[in-house]
Amino acid sequence: MTQENGKIQVLPDEKIINKIYVIKEKKVMIDRDLAELYGVETRVLNQAVRRNKKRFPEDFMFQMTQGELKEWKSQIVISNSEKMGLRKPPLVFTEQGVAMLSSVLNSDTAIAVNIQIIRVFTKMREILETHKEILKKLDKLERKGIERDEKIMLIFEYIKQFEQVKQQELDYKNRKRIGFKTPDEK
Repeated sequence: MTQENGKIQVLPDEKIINKIYVIKEKKVMIDRDLAELYGVETRVLNQAVRRNKKRFPEDFMFQMTQGELKEWKSQIVISNSEKMGLRKPPLVFTEQGVAMLSSVLNSDTAIAVNIQIIRVFTKMREILETHKEILKKLDKLERKGIERDEKIMLIFEYIKQFEQVKQQELDYKNRKRIGFKTPDEK
């Protein structure tokens, strides 16, 4: 969000999407990214959160562990100058935590950014639901394909067994006879 001539400009959805990470199997946003979007310093955002700790239970906000921080840094390839700014693991906000931030940061920019972030989270959820349906259908088709493949393999196995039986019968008929032979067998 930028503010020009007293009017709030909307950010591209991609800018918000690029700031959503998966940590502890949850879609989250990092305090420094949110502060940037809201146009405030990270310390100001964190102060507001700490003053309103009751509004941010563990499923709304948590602090990254050192291990999660290390993994996150390796995923996003932070430059050395940016790493220097991370003296401690950042606060991480789930979708509900981001929504709660609008009540803590009560500026027009914060409210507008929050609305946009929540819309992006909603779009992502809808897209994932659509993908789930597509994946279910593909899985169903794959299972049918596997069943067909198994049936086809069974048919080939029967054909192979039939050919073996035919070959055994042919070998039996064409074997060299031993013992007493009649004149027509010679």
